[in-house]
Amino acid sequence: MATNDERYQMIERNVMRRPETAKADTIVLWERLAIELVAIIGHSGFDTLYARSIHMVRVEHPWLAEGADPRFEKLRASLEGQEQMPAGTASIALLTTFTDTLIQLIGESLTTAILRSAWGQDTAATAAKGIQQ
Repeated sequence: MATNDERYQMIERNVMRRPETAKADTIVLWERLAIELVAIIGHSGFDTLYARSIHMVRVEHPWLAEGADPRFEKLRASLEGQEQMPAGTASIALLTTFTDTLIQLIGESLTTAILRSAWGQDTAATAAKGIQQ
């Protein structure tokens, strides 16, 4: 089971693995996560969690487009309008907020399993190694 720090590291490493492509990588992460979750909670459940997360993260990153975004086009446009660091920071905050909310709803073990399924087991292992160093 991943701790909050391990999960944060997993998200940060996935988003910032290649800083020059962090904006595009963020969209891929969301697409993969959506595929896994829509199978469990449906499109409307995913859209509701996503929209709530956007709403919460907009406090710190008001340039993020509000609302559900089934194809992540609003998110893509919002990120493209920013420099790399603010876009990466917002991406990490959005994914962290989303997963924290998901944990409250379905639990930490299931959330971690979903993230590993969506993003690959190697990502979780890499994140854990980064914490130990």
